Amino acid sequence: MTVSSPSVAMTTSGGSGADIAVRDLTKTYKGNVQALRGVSFDVAPGTVFGLLGPNGAGKSTTVKILTTLSRADSGDATVGGIDVNAHPDRVRRIIGCVAQQSACDLEATGFENLALQGQLYGMHGAALRSRAAELLAQFGLTDAAKRITKTYSGGMQRKLDVAMGLMHRPQVLFLDEPTTGLDPQARAEMWTEISRLSRDEGLTVLLTTHYLEEADKLADDLAIVDKGVVVARGAPEVLKSELRGDAVVIEFRSDPDAAALRECVASQELREVTVDGRSMRGRADNGAAALPGVLVAFESAGFAVASATVARPSLDDVYLRHTGHAYEAAGSQDSESAKENAR
Repeated sequence: MTVSSPSVAMTTSGGSGADIAVRDLTKTYKGNVQALRGVSFDVAPGTVFGLLGPNGAGKSTTVKILTTLSRADSGDATVGGIDVNAHPDRVRRIIGCVAQQSACDLEATGFENLALQGQLYGMHGAALRSRAAELLAQFGLTDAAKRITKTYSGGMQRKLDVAMGLMHRPQVLFLDEPTTGLDPQARAEMWTEISRLSRDEGLTVLLTTHYLEEADKLADDLAIVDKGVVVARGAPEVLKSELRGDAVVIEFRSDPDAAALRECVASQELREVTVDGRSMRGRADNGAAALPGVLVAFESAGFAVASATVARPSLDDVYLRHTGHAYEAAGSQDSESAKENAR
């Protein structure tokens, strides 16, 4: 099967100038499971946009709609100015998609995987071979080009997955949890390449992740989703700067009485205090100055402290601020994906 070779010139962004525009998407699965409850955001051309949230938040459902693999119950979405429902075939020609599960043929070589991908987009001959060689070099896979993919490490397979998504020079690249399961070195290498693609090649990237530090490191802009709604939207540094002061985190040796704990710190220089299991979080204008008094108060009240930290605001604090509960970077299968697969 072949399709016409894609052309970036054939597309134009919508009136907003966005490469991706999402308006009020809703999606409900069987059993009245609401995966999306009015999700909206725009992605500017040539940027890395992070769609951040714990497993089950609605990230994968959003990507499936934008990549024409699913349809929303209501709302509108365009990619490259093209309506995903009205012209799904045109959308597919201008996007690359790297799913959570590897798409590599483990019995084929690295070069063969890239060649097949190119052929699906109408590439052939010298142009195909040149593009495959370019991507193999770009991802440090030239020496492994003739090896079958099942001999690749996890990091190498993931690099090949991304290279396959880039084979036809897409306008927009979707990366769905691209570094899940990678070791720290492989993850850092992937971060470097994603940043380069946006910075040097002007590629628009939508990155879904449940790793807070990944979104903080890579995203020019982001949306944090929780239970099917966008709870925070903006550049990471802007979102963090809205949280005045320092984050103070206390870990106790056993689960404290939450009401008694809040009463104990009521007179201290802490605000926005939340208690989750053995952890207490709060904010202070000067965390280092406030911490000694807080620890003395806990000792006097009989609370056994295991550890205490003071840090500048993080995306974890942003999430907590907007949802009222701690971020859960669960490693299990995304429950909304399971619902979709079972449908």
